[in-house]
Amino acid sequence: MKILDLKPASGDGGGAVKLVANFDLELSPDVRLLGLRLIEAPDGRRLIYAANANGGRRTATFSPTMAQAITAVATEYLTRHGTANEQHRRTA
Repeated sequence: MKILDLKPASGDGGGAVKLVANFDLELSPDVRLLGLRLIEAPDGRRLIYAANANGGRRTATFSPTMAQAITAVATEYLTRHGTANEQHRRTA
């Protein structure tokens, strides 16, 4: 499992639940999930949601164990991404 692309959110969305980032994930060499969202609940928990299709239906759902694993990978990638950006700004 690996993050293919992750874009931190430019705003929090204005609701109680904060959008943290949008990302694409390679679940395995055979399966890629695009347009996933990493969100933060008011209590600080981070969760992931699959993209919605026409009509607002989710394109995928995840078991609690898989959701936790994807959330951990996305959060780790986001942390490294933020750190790299901060280092770049200091040296530029």
